Amino acid sequence: MYNLLFIGLYVLLMVGVGLWGLRRTKTLDDFFLGGRSFGPWITAFSYGTNYFSAVVFVGFAGRFGWNQGLDSLWIGIGNAVLGAFLAWLILGKRTRRMTRNLDVMTMPEFFFRRYGMYTMKPFAAMVIFIFLLPYSAGVYKGLAELLVGVFPGVPFNVAIIIMAALTGLYLILGGYFAVAITDCIQGVIMIGGALALVYCIADVSPAGNIPDAVAMVSQKYAEHASAGKTNPGPWYLLPSLVAMTSFGCWAMPQMVHKFYAIKDEGIIIKGAIVCTVFALIIGGAAYFTGSTSHLFFDSLSDLKVPAGVAPEDTIVPTMLVEYLPKSLLGLMLVLLLSASMSTLSGIVLVSSSAIAIDLYKGVVDPKVSHRTSVTLMRFLSAMFIAISYFIATHRISFIETLMSLSWGSIAGAFLAPFIFGLFWRRTTAVGAFAGMCSGIATTVVLFFTLDKSLASFGACVGMLVPFIVVPVVSLFTKPVPENIVDKAFSISVK
Repeated sequence: MYNLLFIGLYVLLMVGVGLWGLRRTKTLDDFFLGGRSFGPWITAFSYGTNYFSAVVFVGFAGRFGWNQGLDSLWIGIGNAVLGAFLAWLILGKRTRRMTRNLDVMTMPEFFFRRYGMYTMKPFAAMVIFIFLLPYSAGVYKGLAELLVGVFPGVPFNVAIIIMAALTGLYLILGGYFAVAITDCIQGVIMIGGALALVYCIADVSPAGNIPDAVAMVSQKYAEHASAGKTNPGPWYLLPSLVAMTSFGCWAMPQMVHKFYAIKDEGIIIKGAIVCTVFALIIGGAAYFTGSTSHLFFDSLSDLKVPAGVAPEDTIVPTMLVEYLPKSLLGLMLVLLLSASMSTLSGIVLVSSSAIAIDLYKGVVDPKVSHRTSVTLMRFLSAMFIAISYFIATHRISFIETLMSLSWGSIAGAFLAPFIFGLFWRRTTAVGAFAGMCSGIATTVVLFFTLDKSLASFGACVGMLVPFIVVPVVSLFTKPVPENIVDKAFSISVK
């Protein structure tokens, strides 16, 4: 009863915001950027809620909480310091300023106008659309696993359809305005839910409180590790995961997109602080919860694992369903719904823009009307959600594997060309394009040759290779025309 009540209220709230956004969305700029009018709180919550989803709570927290114990908290700390705080301080001002100087709305447009190479635009658009699909599917899969655990009578495929319909509803109606407002609401829910989760999971554990839970987790983890019941992997696995999930977001279109839409540069410091605190709370709560699995299970064989599902992906859902009071389970479900819906809406928005803005409007029909563009964005959003559903129904073993492929491929393609484009005037079009190709090729090759447990390490290598390729190739190739560089680096925009 409580579960249905919480979910029902949540759905009504999301639909209401979607209808509000529908009244305010008239142009393509309104639909995709919300009129570039958002302040620090909404932008920070939007960035943070897009950062964390059910993938973190269900996939990463369960797997690495079990295999790494309390050391997994370093992932959450790294995400907050590197993925949130430094990203805002280093990228925020430059991204906002340069995207306005060049009059661009998307990352593919940025590459085209910053480097003057038309080929980069459709190439980047296809990379976004193709490689955000597995990430979206991973989020759907993680959340569906939880819903099936809470409502055993609901088939897995039906659970995904419910999530897909809810995601599409407010996004297709209200565009980025609805997304940003719901992100802020979802962010508040996530903070309250995360703090309640930490308190409750420690309270119902054998420890009985948070300080004792920390001590007992350390003890139990050591026992399980010495008995060979955990699989921490090679020493470089944890640092590579921190690097992938922290620096990878610097080039993820749905994250960078938030900097395009901020109202002015004066809000960046405040936004960085808000976003960092948010990330610390959510990341810390997720990985602490995952590590407390050692207080509830003696080994992964204690879990009831459905066919086609990795045992690690069932750890957190099992803990929530079996050990939390039913009245609190509904709140936790809304917490994970909020985390996932915000992430999915951001992914769907930038993925549909890759086709509607960068390919159709940019290639097929540059004179297409705003009304037609918005209609196309809505149609493509629905199509992207449908494709994600079909991928998710295959139930790939590790949720984390899907995210590593997605983040590694996109960050490998975009991170170095984007960073060099923002800060180094001498970066050439050929150098940037070579970096894109080398990054994505390295990531994909390593993904299919390395053991899947090392997917995050392969993603990190794919992110690093272009940082060598871009400057080396740029030193030996033709510079970008000076007028383009001057326009990009102008400081006249405030």
